[in-house]
Amino acid sequence: MNKFLKFTLIILALGAVDIGRYFVYPGVDALKETNPIPTAFMEFRKEQWADENRNIKMNHTWVKIGNISPNIIKAVLIAEDDGFYNHDGFDIKGMENAIERSIKKGTLAGGSTISQQLSKNLYLSPSKNPIRKIKEAIITYRIEKTLSKRRILEIYLNIAEWGDGIFGIEAAARHYYHKSANNLTAFEASRLASVLPNPIRYDPNGNQKYVKNRANVIYKTMEKRGVIQSVYQEVMTPKKEEEAVVAEPTEENSSIEPSEQSGESQKGEEQPADNNLTI
Repeated sequence: MNKFLKFTLIILALGAVDIGRYFVYPGVDALKETNPIPTAFMEFRKEQWADENRNIKMNHTWVKIGNISPNIIKAVLIAEDDGFYNHDGFDIKGMENAIERSIKKGTLAGGSTISQQLSKNLYLSPSKNPIRKIKEAIITYRIEKTLSKRRILEIYLNIAEWGDGIFGIEAAARHYYHKSANNLTAFEASRLASVLPNPIRYDPNGNQKYVKNRANVIYKTMEKRGVIQSVYQEVMTPKKEEEAVVAEPTEENSSIEPSEQSGESQKGEEQPADNNLTI
């Protein structure tokens, strides 16, 4: 066996071990009772800010899903993963559509479900490396087998990035609209959901064409569905084991800063009336 072949086999073996460990690591069972703050993506941002000599403090407050407006829950599901309740973590149709968009545009289009995004943000880097995607798939499978849809969504809403240093829906609601996540209107929710693909580039209260168009589609979809739908019932009905109080992150692990900026809605921009959508 020549040296090159030996080297290749060693690299493949190490790669297999690196990927294989994600079948048991990290321990996703802990997510049932512990709020995972900080996440790998939060740490990635902190390192990025330090490298760029930017003095940004993380603005984050954990909030239980029962204290999150049904409007933002619906808006995020419509925007990011409309088939959330009908798949086991992987939306095959969505992946096919993403591939088609990638071919047409010549760029890599996203097609990740909320569970896949959660896996990446909790434990991995934002790299588009194929190896990272394999690790993400393994963790996603484990998360879907371990957690309820309700808990998956609760964690996602609490760790999603909504701007420079703004993590979680409570921090986002207070930063942009000066209110709690529980009081977000359908219009505000559609705006917040519209920027999730790139919250650093887009402002929920901005006049960017992308934000206005995407928010309008989300809002119209919410308006059309309006009434209670059975597929949303799991979110508002916790399982018995979830009725226990989830351990709050320690003060050391949760950097909570008051929002300093105002996010007033653009003057002259008409806001659709809130239809009091409920889940």
